[in-house]
Amino acid sequence: MTEKAYTYIVQCNDRTFYCGWTLDLERRIQEHNSENSITKYTRNRQPVRLVYFEEFDTRAKAAQRESRIKDLSRKEKIKVIQSKHPEFLP
Repeated sequence: MTEKAYTYIVQCNDRTFYCGWTLDLERRIQEHNSENSITKYTRNRQPVRLVYFEEFDTRAKAAQRESRIKDLSRKEKIKVIQSKHPEFLP
């Protein structure tokens, strides 16, 4: 059985981006928006909204993609988001 893993980008209330990976995308977005968010970065930047995700067949591939996205500049991250959602305006 193959597990699904996701790399995702959320846009925070202050318009910054946060990138991560997870095995349960819906649960993770709910966690980012909860009062007790375990992610320090998004805790004080709520609400966050999902603006991009990719699906992978292993955790390792999702984590590798997360690492590559985190190394991108803001402009490059916007291009990644717009590759799937051309209507996205930061």
